[in-house]
Amino acid sequence: MVYKMKLACSLRAAQSFAFTAAVLALIGCVKTEGTSTSDSTAASSTQTGSTNASTNACGTDNGGITLPNGFCATVFADTIGHARHIAVASNGDVYVNTWSGKYYQGPTHPGGFLVALRDTNNDGKADIIKRFGPDTQHKNGGGTGIGIYKGALYAEEGDTITKQIVRYAISADSMTPTSATSETIVGGLPASGDHPMHPFAIDASGSMYMDIGSATNSCQIKNRTLESPGHKPCTELRTRAGIWRYDANKTNQKFSPAERYATGIRNAVGIALDPGGQLYSTQHGRDQLFDNWPKLYTAEQGQNQPAEELLKIVQGGDYGWPACYYDGQQQKLVLAPEYGGDGGKAVGDCGTKRGPEAYFPAHWAPDDLLFYSGSSFPAHYKDGAFIAFHGSWNRAPGPQGGYDVVFVPFAGGKPVDPAKYEIFADGFAGAVKQPDRAAHRPTGLTLGPDGAIYITDDQGGRVWKVTYKGSTK
Repeated sequence: MVYKMKLACSLRAAQSFAFTAAVLALIGCVKTEGTSTSDSTAASSTQTGSTNASTNACGTDNGGITLPNGFCATVFADTIGHARHIAVASNGDVYVNTWSGKYYQGPTHPGGFLVALRDTNNDGKADIIKRFGPDTQHKNGGGTGIGIYKGALYAEEGDTITKQIVRYAISADSMTPTSATSETIVGGLPASGDHPMHPFAIDASGSMYMDIGSATNSCQIKNRTLESPGHKPCTELRTRAGIWRYDANKTNQKFSPAERYATGIRNAVGIALDPGGQLYSTQHGRDQLFDNWPKLYTAEQGQNQPAEELLKIVQGGDYGWPACYYDGQQQKLVLAPEYGGDGGKAVGDCGTKRGPEAYFPAHWAPDDLLFYSGSSFPAHYKDGAFIAFHGSWNRAPGPQGGYDVVFVPFAGGKPVDPAKYEIFADGFAGAVKQPDRAAHRPTGLTLGPDGAIYITDDQGGRVWKVTYKGSTK
C-alpha cells in the first residue's frame, strides 16, 4: 500500500496487497433490486466489558464481533460491496455509499454504488435491498460521503479525476430516488493523489462541511521518498488538506480555494457535528517517519508516531499539517522532518497550531465519527463519540492495530480524558489484523431513529446494527 487513506489506508511504495475478502453468505431472505494494540506513545484503552458472553443473551454471535455486556448486533446486510459511509432516514431506511477503484482488488459489485436497505419486519436484518445511481458503465467509481438533509439524499460520486456531491429526491414508498436524474450540489472536487474521498456533514442550517484530503503524505517534493524535503510553501494547502464549506440548499456550486473553512488537516475522513452543533473531525496522521527519515527515527518510533487525532474544528483554524505532527508521548505538536524537524524535539511554529481534543494509537486510521444523541443506550454513552478505526498497515515491527470501534466519553462538551478511550466493538478483522487478510474493516457509523447504531465494513461489505438490550437501571 502506498497511501494511508480511509479506504485502503495507503499502500507502501513498491508493494501491493491483494485484498481478498471472505465469501460471506447473504443473511436472511433478501430481495435485491438493481482487541486493542499496546502502544506506549499514544492514548490508552479501557475494555468496557466487551465479551462474547454478551452474545448468549442476544441469541446470535453478534455477526462475529464482540460488544460490551447488554449490547447485541445483527448482520443488517452483507456482501453489498465496499461499504463506506452510511445514513439512516427518519423512517428507518438505511443508505450506504460504496466505492471501488484502484484501492480494491477483485470485481466491482454490479449495479449502482448507492445502496438502499429496508427491514420490513424489525428483526434487525434488511429484507429489501435496492441499488441506484450511476454504475461503472457510466464511468462512476462510487464514493464515501453520504448524508440526509431535508428528506433528500446527498452522496459523493464520480471517477478517479474529479468527484461531485449530488442530491437525490428519495421516496419513502420506493426507498429509491423519484427521478433517475440527480442534482449537482458541488462539482469539480479533486480526486487525485493519496486521499481522494469527500466525506461531509450537514448542519441544521444547510452548511455542508466537507473533507478534502491531502494529495500526498507530507507535502514532500518527491512523495514518500527517502529524505525528500517538503515544499516551502506547501501550495497543496490551497486546494487540499482541509475542510471546505458549501451550502446544501444550492445547486451547481463549483469547488474553489475560496470556500476553505479550516486547514492543515491531512485527511479528516470522520467528520460530524456534536449534539450542540459543534463540528469535529478525525485526522489520519502522516506515515513513514522511519521509512523516509531513518537517521532521525527508530523503527519503533515509526510504528508509534504520530498519534491519530480527534479535532475540534473552528473556522480559520490551522491544525498543522504538513509542517507538524502530534507526538502522543509528549502530547504536543512537533516539527516534521520535512520542515526542519529533528526527530521530535523541535517545535518551531507548531506551538501556534491547534492540537487535538483526544488522541489514539498511531496508524489506526479513523474512518468515521459519530456523536451519540440517541436515548436507548445507557447514560454513559450520551453525547460521547464513537470512532470507527479502519486498521493499520504500517505499524511494523510491532503488530498491526485498530480494526475496531472505540468510544470516547464526553462531559461538558469535551472528552473526559484526551488520552483515554474504550474499545466498544472488536473482532472485525478475525484471526489476523492485516489489511490484506482481515475479514472486515470498520468504516462507517450512523445513528438510527430507534437509537441503534450501524457500522459498515468496506472489506467484506457487511453492515451491523447494534442495539442495547440490557438493563438501564
